[in-house]
Amino acid sequence: MADSPHISCGRDFFSVPDLSQALSSSASDKFHFICLPIAHPRFKREYIKPVCLRSRPFTRSDLLLPSQDWNTLVVGKVSPWINTDSNDDVERKNSEQALLQEIAYAVHLGLPAIMVNLTKQPCTNLAALINGICFDSHVQQFWIRVPMQSPANEIDNSLFEDGNKQQTNCEVNNDTWEWWNSFRTLCHNTRKVGLALEIGKELPTPREVKRWLGEPIRTLIIPTKIFLSNKKGYPVLSRPHQQFIIQLFKFNVQFVISGSNKMLDKGMATYYQYLDHLYITKPPLDCYGQFSKGYEDYLQCPLQPLMDNLESQTYEVFEKDPVKYNQYQEAVRRALVDRVPEDKKDSVTTILMVVGAGRGPLVRASFAASQACGRGIKVYAIEKNPNAIVTLLTLKQEEWGDKVTVVSSDMRDWTAPEKADILVSELLGSFGDNELSPECLDGAQRYLKDDGISIPESYTSYLAPLSSAKLHYEVSQCREPNKGPQAPFETPYVVRLCNVDIVAEPKPCFHFSHPNKDVPIDNSRSTAIDFDIQNTCLIHGFAGFFRTVLYKELCLSIVPADHSDGMFSWFPIFFPVQHPIYLTESSTLRVHCWRKVSRTKIWTVTENTLSLMDRELIGRTRPPSCRIVEKSDTYSKPHNYKNALEAKFTGSVPIQSILHSSLALEKYSATLHFCYFLSTCTVADRL
Repeated sequence: MADSPHISCGRDFFSVPDLSQALSSSASDKFHFICLPIAHPRFKREYIKPVCLRSRPFTRSDLLLPSQDWNTLVVGKVSPWINTDSNDDVERKNSEQALLQEIAYAVHLGLPAIMVNLTKQPCTNLAALINGICFDSHVQQFWIRVPMQSPANEIDNSLFEDGNKQQTNCEVNNDTWEWWNSFRTLCHNTRKVGLALEIGKELPTPREVKRWLGEPIRTLIIPTKIFLSNKKGYPVLSRPHQQFIIQLFKFNVQFVISGSNKMLDKGMATYYQYLDHLYITKPPLDCYGQFSKGYEDYLQCPLQPLMDNLESQTYEVFEKDPVKYNQYQEAVRRALVDRVPEDKKDSVTTILMVVGAGRGPLVRASFAASQACGRGIKVYAIEKNPNAIVTLLTLKQEEWGDKVTVVSSDMRDWTAPEKADILVSELLGSFGDNELSPECLDGAQRYLKDDGISIPESYTSYLAPLSSAKLHYEVSQCREPNKGPQAPFETPYVVRLCNVDIVAEPKPCFHFSHPNKDVPIDNSRSTAIDFDIQNTCLIHGFAGFFRTVLYKELCLSIVPADHSDGMFSWFPIFFPVQHPIYLTESSTLRVHCWRKVSRTKIWTVTENTLSLMDRELIGRTRPPSCRIVEKSDTYSKPHNYKNALEAKFTGSVPIQSILHSSLALEKYSATLHFCYFLSTCTVADRL
């Protein structure tokens, strides 16, 4: 749908007496598919002999439609009475048999999706059955229908006595995201299980709405009862609902209209027309959105320009940025004005060195700045890539002439014939220092005058916890030969973040300033960052950003809160974790980060500690695959802990093994320890 001129929208039916008529009427109302029960929703079957011996079919024949229509126009719905997690053995066994029967028939028909209702917790048995089916059958995908808010939240509490209301709230977990999280985790985050999110009349809090944006939403179910009527009698949605739906357009989500027609004189087509109108009139993409279109949630390996020579196409993409070089030009202009007084501008020539000149965009920006302020400059363009040197020499011959000296050398090896007034570079990566800008500039600053200016003068990396089942799945599929399954999770990725939830505001991580006057120079770093977690969530990794000060107050940033408008030279960086981290509301996540430096490698080590103080965790569970510890872990001693369970928790003990004991803990913490290699290029010998 992302590249389609119209949305994809289906219609949901409670029951369908005439299948052909339902398809025909839906098509005339512009709907693209229908959702219908696999069997009649009130047809409860029993599989206990002799009742199970029936001669009549349990549902309609596959001969009613050609296979092409079954494959493209029909989504099957599992019967709502099925309760595979019932405490009653007879009901549970009957439900299991009915579920397997209906899914088997849906697979026989070749339906593109099967919708399963998730109405409560726990759903352990249902998840186990669905997980087994995903592995053992040819089912294409499951749509797990989950309400955005629990139906219990829509009940008028004034109808109940206070005591009854409190008792109900204690017994039932009304956080439907918890329902979904438990279910998908028990299904091991398989891609065959997607979310069919159903919205109600009232949306939850903005923070809770944002949490859903990190989930693999396949379809949004919109009941007709939540639509309002405008002055002309047509269905419309409230402003908050509109804003949420517009956010989902970028996820390639399909839509489903459920319920009966509330605008009898207008017809069902008006519901589709309204949603399509929202899609057509959505705000246009900005420069960043247009450039990144097609790269949403696409994993890319970070560039290593110190170790690898960049290709011409890579240079070309970066040079198209409408913001970065304008800001560099302004930074150079201001530096020249500060460096050379007005009364000396005709007699003083500023020595400017561009280190890592590439194909010359910074050289061009520097000459534009020189012309704008009337200060003369002499430029040295230093570049180690011999292929880019061809371009620089051509530009020198055809455009720049003697005003530019092209140097084919690593900036750390070159011996400058004179010292520079201004040192200009663009060596920053998505996490600021991850392309080894500190090591490169420290090696080049020896030919900068004592009072010289470095552009940029400083940069700071930022880190934020992130939830995205989609990115976690994509990383898990990046298998490398002769490497273990953990290998893809031990490297960062550059990603245009889309189907994600940034759980907490990004906070500063590492900071570097240039020129670096420290003796000796030490680019190793260490920090600890605390993130306040507002809502229960599942952390799949960390998003990295940076902010740089080019000169004085002139900045470039990819931090979401102050992202430079229209700049697309950098996407955020993503540090995945192999085992998602489950965090409860009002908890604190502490992240310890180290930037390690050796003679041959530079790498980042991250350790995360989760702490909950004075919170009762009785009855809380953790899904089996949701591991909270990897290398080291620590736990406080719980109250009334049985002697038989007083074991030392070492190695990779899953937290749920403790919490399933229904104990109240004063505090528990879990620590992860993992590292990401930034480069394997020798650096120490050249500093």
